[in-house]
Amino acid sequence: MYYSGIDLHKDMSLITTINENGTILSQRKVPNHKAHIITYFNQVSPKGSEHKAVVESTANWYWLSDLLIGQGIDLTLAHAKYLKAISYAKVKTDKVDSHTLANLLRLDMVPEAHQISQDLRPVRDLMRARLSLVVKKTSCRNSMHRLLAKYNLMLPRYPKASDFLALKAQLLPEPKLQLSILEAQLQLITRQIKELEQSLYPQLIPNPDIQRLLMIPGIGKILAFTIYLEVDGIERFTSVNRFYSYCRLVPGSDNSNRTIKHKTSKDGNRYLKMAFMEASVRAVQYFKEIKSFRAAKARKKHKNIAKALVAQEIARITYHVLKSQTDFNHMFKGVPLSRIKTTKWPRLASPGA
Repeated sequence: MYYSGIDLHKDMSLITTINENGTILSQRKVPNHKAHIITYFNQVSPKGSEHKAVVESTANWYWLSDLLIGQGIDLTLAHAKYLKAISYAKVKTDKVDSHTLANLLRLDMVPEAHQISQDLRPVRDLMRARLSLVVKKTSCRNSMHRLLAKYNLMLPRYPKASDFLALKAQLLPEPKLQLSILEAQLQLITRQIKELEQSLYPQLIPNPDIQRLLMIPGIGKILAFTIYLEVDGIERFTSVNRFYSYCRLVPGSDNSNRTIKHKTSKDGNRYLKMAFMEASVRAVQYFKEIKSFRAAKARKKHKNIAKALVAQEIARITYHVLKSQTDFNHMFKGVPLSRIKTTKWPRLASPGA
């Protein structure tokens, strides 16, 4: 058995390969070109021998994973944060890092991160790109509001072309030009968001899991897309509590002796947390039973905790719906919901078909 630790950089990698006894067989800088990487592994390990490799979960691991798996090399993705906790070293170099990775792999002590399915990778990244565009759109609108506020003017919530014309007529040439530029940016970003969403419809709308998610209170098509892609297979969560933790829906703690502190945890998937928190807002808005539940919790706890409890229940429903592959039973915390979600598009007539 051969074990290779790869310290991956933008243009090169430092690879250390050891055997079962921990003896270093090779330690070399290799350019990040497919031919050079393949040549290295062919030279280090005989053809047909078993070889494992490990790399940290940095931003550019996709191509390396595809390359090594295609060569029959089992690649482990190491969780960067947890790896630092167990492999602290005073002297930190590329050679030390790659050697440490190889040894941890040999000892089966690598804190493993999840590798998203190869077919879902580009679609998930496209959804994350949409979120980035939404942030830019909000920033653009805020810039408009700040500009107009200087001249005691207001932008309508849903501005039309005629609204912009009326506002520009009241401005001096310089702020008028600034508003025109921001208007063009807003139109461009809005068009890009719509184009991006429409490109996802053919692949995601017919998916049975997406159709089941659409039946859950508070979850619309964009949230359903996000949840499905970020979960990447509910079977990898052995219990609903692990799913809560991954969705950042349970508080962290910092307890020592008689001191008890709760803190916001940043471990887990921030996109799932945002999705379920947004779903909780929509569910309270449209379902009176869920609104009553949130209000009852808010009387005893902080309003943010009440909101999180609604999000946690929606996550529990999501977990069981995806795990059992059954439709939502229209119950929330044991209470039947009086409202049924619409069966119009993007819902399909036969979700299980």
